[in-house]
Amino acid sequence: MQALEEEAAAVGETVDTFIGRAVAARLIAAHESRDGGRTEELLGGVERAGLAAAGPLEDPCTSRLEDPERLRALYSTGLLDADPDAAYDRLVGVAAEALAVPTAAVSLVDHDRQFLFSAVGLTGELAETRQTPIDQSVCQYVVNSGEPLIVEDARAHPLLKDHPTVLSEALLAYAGMPLTDPSGHTIGTLCVWDKQPRQWSTGHVQILHDLSTLVRERVFDGADVAD
Repeated sequence: MQALEEEAAAVGETVDTFIGRAVAARLIAAHESRDGGRTEELLGGVERAGLAAAGPLEDPCTSRLEDPERLRALYSTGLLDADPDAAYDRLVGVAAEALAVPTAAVSLVDHDRQFLFSAVGLTGELAETRQTPIDQSVCQYVVNSGEPLIVEDARAHPLLKDHPTVLSEALLAYAGMPLTDPSGHTIGTLCVWDKQPRQWSTGHVQILHDLSTLVRERVFDGADVAD
């Protein structure tokens, strides 16, 4: 059950929805193999059940990180591996100050790594490289689900409790907002984190949401990025 909860959380779904979509995918695959692709009636039933409401039916275990369209949206920004930008640095600094956290960043998530385009509070090697392997990224879960992730104590979170950054206590509290383009591709996050557990208030979450909207507008050059 714990493994199911973790896999469902990774794609931003409830366990029931996760299981339902997996069963529906298997049914459609079996139906296509028997009946030569005549799946209209079955697809209609799946849609009426709400199992395809989040988008095209696919294997729910498939990560969105490697989606070619998402990666194209990321690369087209020109921000991956770019030098820090003062305008983004100011927004990140406001996030850190408003939420009273030591570290904040605009994180861009590639298929195999996380790049911190703009950040405050980085230390050690991370301050030099501004990137981590994907398995050390918490922002990957926001990108995979397309939804905010608010964690007060990662040691008690089913998805994060065994994460390398949590085990090393480099990150125990986290709040991240998705940076999603008008086509629905999430390329990264505006995020804050702390080495200590902490409670995030409704005001904290709203501030981070509002700042993420400003970041998204700048990243996507004023495009309509309404929720």
